[in-house]
Amino acid sequence: MQKRKIYDVQAPNASTGIINGQSSNILNWDDVRFKWAYPLYKNMLSNFWTPFEINMSSDSKQYVNLSEKEQDTFNKIIGLLAFLDSVQTDYSSRVAEYLTDSSLAALMATLSFQEVIHNQSYSYVLSSLVPKAKQDEIFEYWKTDAVLRERNDFIVLGYEEFIDHPTPETFVKSIIYDVILEGLNFYSGFSFFYNLARNQKMVSTSTMINYINRDEQLHVYLFCQVFKAVLAEYPHLKNEELEEFAKNTFEKAAELEIKWSKYIIGNSFDGIHASDLEAYIKFMANKRLNELGFEKIYPQHSKNPLPWIKAYSDVNSGKSDFFEQKSRQYTKVSDENGFDEL
Repeated sequence: MQKRKIYDVQAPNASTGIINGQSSNILNWDDVRFKWAYPLYKNMLSNFWTPFEINMSSDSKQYVNLSEKEQDTFNKIIGLLAFLDSVQTDYSSRVAEYLTDSSLAALMATLSFQEVIHNQSYSYVLSSLVPKAKQDEIFEYWKTDAVLRERNDFIVLGYEEFIDHPTPETFVKSIIYDVILEGLNFYSGFSFFYNLARNQKMVSTSTMINYINRDEQLHVYLFCQVFKAVLAEYPHLKNEELEEFAKNTFEKAAELEIKWSKYIIGNSFDGIHASDLEAYIKFMANKRLNELGFEKIYPQHSKNPLPWIKAYSDVNSGKSDFFEQKSRQYTKVSDENGFDEL
């Protein structure tokens, strides 16, 4: 695969291909190859948020009253999310180098920026709850926890195959790992925070997780669109071998995610049980495979076994807080209001 040129005076603004094509690399949103790119860009912008919007004072008071198991699970899931978003920031920037169309490179840059915000949010949460030494310990969990390391290594090895040997085939396979990371690996962790929220615990953290969840849904959509566009331009890649690879990879990923969920959550918390969480992970694996264009691998898991999650993961009424659901729309910055009053 060829990296995108900084500029090309002989090429059109709208690229001639999603990868290995020609493009001036000058971004004109009214002259791009993919019609879905600009609407997606606007959706990503409309979701813009920063951790500083969320007042953590109530969570800081509640955290010390959580059970030891709740605190440990809370900390380890935050450590997991920090790892995943750190890796995703780097992977998306690597992908951007090979996308010919400047609009897709812009979308990847936006995605990367959002991942940086997600990582900042984890630091922001922890700085509100625990001492600096504990924060540092939590950010090291991914190195020392064997169950966590196993599932993380699985994703990273899939990414590294593309990074070390960039071809259309390794690229589309790396997107399958990406959809697993952003569309499956987050979700048992998200469910833990949403379960806390519906018990009116750590609502500020869960509100932030909702914003991250909403971003990740758009990220999955973006990568699924890129995946389908590459297959449309390289139809020989759309074969039984790729479908078998996707299904096998998702099955392994689901097994690792179920193992992690039982290890970190299990049956330790009221309202969320290991069997339901396993079914939810399989349901999400089916959903993501369908979004990539493949058949389900768990036909018996066609309905969400945790329907209460939808109330937390699909909040679409502007920027809003759980329970109050009060919209917090943004105001454009001007000389009159200034950044401090944003």
